[in-house]
Amino acid sequence: MDSQMNIWFCALVSLSVLCYFIFGDSLADAGNNNPLSTFAKANYPPYGIDFPKRTSTGRFCNGRTSADIIGQLLGFTSFIPPFTVASGSSILQGVNYASASAGIRAETGTHLGKNIGLDGQLKNHRAMVSRITALLKTPKAAKAHLSKCIYYVGAGKLIDTSSWTSSTVDSELRFESYGQEKTVAKS
Repeated sequence: MDSQMNIWFCALVSLSVLCYFIFGDSLADAGNNNPLSTFAKANYPPYGIDFPKRTSTGRFCNGRTSADIIGQLLGFTSFIPPFTVASGSSILQGVNYASASAGIRAETGTHLGKNIGLDGQLKNHRAMVSRITALLKTPKAAKAHLSKCIYYVGAGKLIDTSSWTSSTVDSELRFESYGQEKTVAKS
């Protein structure tokens, strides 16, 4: 029953959704890390063995990501392109900014190499909004278009302890765990 409700909800929402923007980490990355100098890449087999044409696109799974599935349920007939290859009028349907090993904090995942953290993803989105405005000719038209978009944000799911103890962290980090303050010192 719940899955039928979810599909019904997506069908109703899809009637008014013009575009879909995706922010996140490896659970949504569709290939943004491919050109980066990083160990966090998935553009080689066996990744993508269940994806159309058995293509390794940079998705960290054997087929579609949850963001891809949501896009299909919303009625999009093609996958939302990664920022690194998004071009032309295809950006009007949305862009995927997600980057494997990225997180909310700038230093998250940098022990694996470069990534596009949430701040970078937001900067890329601002640039994309400018491109959409140019395509639609006026800020008013761009605002109307963007008001009918859905935004998927998923980050922090895969944070590991090396992000918290990495030498890239400049100061002590404090966090609460079950009501007790703990300190993780810079290593």
